[in-house]
Amino acid sequence: MTALWARQLRTRDATSVDVAWALCLGGLVVAYALLSGGNAARRVLVAALAAGWALRLAAHLLVHRIGRGSGEDGRYRAMREHWGPRSPLRFLAVYHVQAFAAALMSLPPLGALGGGPLDGWAAAGVAVWILAIAGEGLADRQLARFRADPANRGRTCRAGLWRYSRHPNYFFEWLHWWAYVLVGRGAPLTWLGPALMLLFLYRLTGIPWTERQALKSRGEDYRSYQRTTSAFFPWFPREGRG
Repeated sequence: MTALWARQLRTRDATSVDVAWALCLGGLVVAYALLSGGNAARRVLVAALAAGWALRLAAHLLVHRIGRGSGEDGRYRAMREHWGPRSPLRFLAVYHVQAFAAALMSLPPLGALGGGPLDGWAAAGVAVWILAIAGEGLADRQLARFRADPANRGRTCRAGLWRYSRHPNYFFEWLHWWAYVLVGRGAPLTWLGPALMLLFLYRLTGIPWTERQALKSRGEDYRSYQRTTSAFFPWFPREGRG
């Protein structure tokens, strides 16, 4: 994380921290599965779920955020502008906090590693994982397709899932953590996943910074979107209040 922070001093793009966070978290869970005892099928399943999630997210960020040169994520751009000359040291803290967050968020899958043979709860967990990964991937593709059209510059995406939630990608990211609760049969550590992710996304690093940047760049169009569309949980839009 320190090396990536040093890199962003030159590039002025902190999006790499999200790629590193996903890969670090997935790598930790794979290491837990390899080094722990217990049921082999359970260990393989939990490692596969965490690795699959991490690789999808990292690949999306590499292709659509870094590889295409679309610029720094809006959250980090807003932070950089807000912090001004203090941003270098504060971004060092951001990178190190993300390293801690990766270790913290690896605990729910670790909790799911305990227990006996796989059962119906594990099957339900896999179903939730598939729904969450598919939903997050669909939301990401819909937003990328919208942004790729020059005619949409300065406008807010209301296509597909974005009609029902202002942040469907965040919602499905949160939903993904319920897979470990189910696979782990509600083991205490697994509940940290949905609880902490909801806190991070809804109150700390997700929605607040994203919406601040959206209001700055899209103004009244985004305010209208806020008035008609659920912030997080998908729901039918409130028509006629834009």
